[in-house]
Parts: sequence; C-alpha cells; structure tokens
Amino acid sequence: MKIQISSGTGKAHTKLAAFDAALHEAGVENYNLIRLSSIIPAGSNVAISKPIKERQGKWGDRLYVVMADMRVDTPNKEAWAGIGWVQDKKTGKGLFVEHEGNNEATVRRDIKASLEAMMGTRNIDFGEIQMEVAGRTCTHDPVCALVIAVYQATKWGNFPLRKGAR
Repeated sequence: MKIQISSGTGKAHTKLAAFDAALHEAGVENYNLIRLSSIIPAGSNVAISKPIKERQGKWGDRLYVVMADMRVDTPNKEAWAGIGWVQDKKTGKGLFVEHEGNNEATVRRDIKASLEAMMGTRNIDFGEIQMEVAGRTCTHDPVCALVIAVYQATKWGNFPLRKGAR
C-alpha cells in the first residue's frame, strides 16, 4: 500500500473555510475524510507528495486518512500541525502520530515524544523518526495548518441490511 503524506495551509473568512483551503492546497478537498488511528500496515510505502498528485477515487468518495489540523482566528497567533512516523525497513509496518499546537517547536517535540513512547510500549525500535510539519500565522482572517497521510479512497456502496433489521 502506498500512503501519501501531504500538507497545506489555508486562510479564509471562517475557520472551516480555512480548513477547506488547506485541504485544497494538500490536494484532498473533494473527499469525505475517514480518520484512522496510528497504525501503518505491513507492506506500506510512506512518501511525501505535496500536493497529492496521484488522486484516488472520485468526488465524494471516502478517503481514509491520519490527519492533524490546527485552526486559529486570533491575530498574531500561529497554527501548526504535524504528522510523524516510524517504519520497519524490512516489513513496512510502523506507527503514525499527529499533533497540533501554537508553535513549530512544540509540535516537533510532541511528535518525537509520542513516537518514542509508543515504540517503548511495544518494545520495538522502528528506527529514525520522520515528520512533516506545516504552519501559518493568523494576521486577520482565520487560518488552518494541515498535514494528512492518505491511505486510500473507496466508493460508497449499497450496504445490505442485516437480516431482520428495518
């Protein structure tokens, strides 16, 4: 599986519109996002692609992601978001973490601390920590910083009801 990492920042008249602008810059604006937790499946290849070039699926499809986003509407405040990951070079399995904050140093520190703790819990050393971080300062209109790990898109289908369900 190819997992693409992208990032974007946006500015607009509302926090939600700034989030949408950041999704657009990252290349994933026309999907229904389904958030995942922190596990990278074995056999995965994680690569940075800004913006997402190999778009999967179609308008409105489900897009499975790990995502960090920070939205700020106070002038002179910063919005920072980041995703960090570690991965076994042989198997491809690994871990993602996502953090948000008001400055780059805090986000980077939290990513590193979380991944180290998660590897410690599992008693596994996946090696070097990788990360992608994005940020923007609010000057007047709200801003959003976003980093997203895109797994795959799937179509919506007809889901049969369980027997006896109405």
